[in-house]
Amino acid sequence: MKEERIIVPANGYLMLFIFLALFFGSIALIPIYETVWPAIGIVTALILAFGFVMVQPNGSRVLLLFGKYVGTVKKNGYYWVNPFYTKKKISLRASNFDSERLKVNDKLGNPVMISTILVWRVQNTYKAAFDVDNYENFVRVQTDAAVRKLASMYPYDNFADEGKVEDITLRSSVNEVSNALEKEIDERLSIAGIEVLEARIGYLAYAQEIANAMLKRQQATAIVAARHKIVEGAVSMVEMAIEELNKNEVVDLDEERKAAMVSNLMVVLCGDKDASPVVNTGTLSH
Repeated sequence: MKEERIIVPANGYLMLFIFLALFFGSIALIPIYETVWPAIGIVTALILAFGFVMVQPNGSRVLLLFGKYVGTVKKNGYYWVNPFYTKKKISLRASNFDSERLKVNDKLGNPVMISTILVWRVQNTYKAAFDVDNYENFVRVQTDAAVRKLASMYPYDNFADEGKVEDITLRSSVNEVSNALEKEIDERLSIAGIEVLEARIGYLAYAQEIANAMLKRQQATAIVAARHKIVEGAVSMVEMAIEELNKNEVVDLDEERKAAMVSNLMVVLCGDKDASPVVNTGTLSH
C-alpha cells in the first residue's frame, strides 16, 4: 500500500463496557470458581485495554500491524482497535515555522540576510509517516533550501546606475516573491504530504559587511535622482523667464547677457542654500 487509507474503528464506548464487564466479572468469579478461567478473563480484559485510542479534533492516528500499514484514523472520537496495532500520532493542525536568518547572495552577488515565515500542515499522513524520516525536520531543511534558491533568482533592489532594471526584486515585489516562494516550498514538501498554507519573507536586509556601503549607494542614487529633477525644473523655469521677457519686451538682452542671466538663475534655482541677492543700481554692464 502506497497511499493513505482512512478507516473508522469500532466504537470505544461499547468496547469499554465489554472490558469493564469482563474484568470485574472475572474478579467476582474468583471466589466461586477455583479454576484458571477467571484469571484468563482478567488477562484477556487487560489485553483488550491496550486497544483503546482517542483521536482529538485535527488529530490522527496511523495504525501499523507488525510493520504493515493498516490505515489512518482522522475522525475525532473514542475508538477501539486491535490491541497489537502500533498507533502513531500525527497532528493535522496548522503549524508555524519561522526560519533562521540565512546569509545568501542575491542575483547580483550581493550578500543579504533573509528569513521566511511558513504556515503548513500535514495533508497525507502516509507520506508524512513513511516517505520521509522526520517530516518536521524535512520541513525545516527544505524551507531553508527554497529560500536560498529564491534569493539567488532576484536582486535585492534596482539601482539607477546598473543600466538594467529588473521587473521583480526582493525588496519591492513582495507579492510576486511570496508567490514564487510558496510555489517552490510546496513542490519540495509535496513528497512528505505537507500542504503549504502560506509562505512569505519575514526578514530581509543587506549583510552587515556591506550594509553601510549599500546605504550610501542608495543615498547617492536618491540625491542624483533629486538633482536630475531639480535641473529639469530649473531649465524649464529659465526658458519660461526668457520667453516672457522677450514677449513682453521688458528688456532687450543680447546673447552675452542672456548667458549671464541663465547662469545666475541656474545657480539660484539649483543651489542647496538660499541665494543672497545683490541689487545692481547701475546699468546692466556694471
